[in-house]
Amino acid sequence: MRRAPYRLAALLLAGATAGAAAQVPAPDDPWAGDPTGIVADPCPAHPKPRDGAEWQRWNRHMLARDWGQHCRYAADNAALKAAGTPVQVVFMGDSITDNWINLDPGMFQGGLVDRGISGQTTPQMLVRFRADVIDLHPQAVHIMAGTNDIAGNTGATTLARVQGQIATMAELARAHGIKVILGAIPPAASFAWARDKQPVAPIRAMNAWLRDYARANGHAFVDYHAAMATPEGAMKPGLSSDGVHPTAAGYAVMRPLALDAIRRTLGGASRP
Repeated sequence: MRRAPYRLAALLLAGATAGAAAQVPAPDDPWAGDPTGIVADPCPAHPKPRDGAEWQRWNRHMLARDWGQHCRYAADNAALKAAGTPVQVVFMGDSITDNWINLDPGMFQGGLVDRGISGQTTPQMLVRFRADVIDLHPQAVHIMAGTNDIAGNTGATTLARVQGQIATMAELARAHGIKVILGAIPPAASFAWARDKQPVAPIRAMNAWLRDYARANGHAFVDYHAAMATPEGAMKPGLSSDGVHPTAAGYAVMRPLALDAIRRTLGGASRP
């Protein structure tokens, strides 16, 4: 159906007005004075949230002003580049990657760099992929993503969209001479923060696609799911604190699988 020009203009104006309104800080936003637009420093320092309520306010602020969370690793990336430290593998992911360095810090040495961000979905990772992966010039990238897409952290999506965003990250890496390692989504029977979701089937579907996509494109595939799942698709007892996020014992299962994939991808002996 064709719309009259004046009606189309009104619709466009309404959309622009709604977009502008979305940028108005919430009344309880303690960082309402943060810069917007093109500025020299888009990542002002904030004090660490003191409690859950303050964290919720910070999280709303972050999603509105830095949806891809470029600022999370901006200072670390600048320091890494200034030091001229060679980067072997960047680990791109969500909380499962973000927590890895906390529970297994010895893993991220000798050129292995953790760039996980808790709560992120694949479109958010794609937004920051240049800053947190490409610009660090690693030899390879380890991509493990999809849990939060299935949980609906940034809204509704489809498996095809999630797959497309992972494929785009892999294609960007290959275009820049970066080899690709794809990690299977670890098992989960439920999500504490999204109890209405039934993740077992979509996780299995995503992992089947990841395996096939890796094989078709010459990428390494790391099957964390097979090593950590019960026959029903849940996390094995003791490997997770909440059925989703690995414990130190869970990362102890994942570490040799990741290092073997790195060895297969880059050659040479993996670290113990």
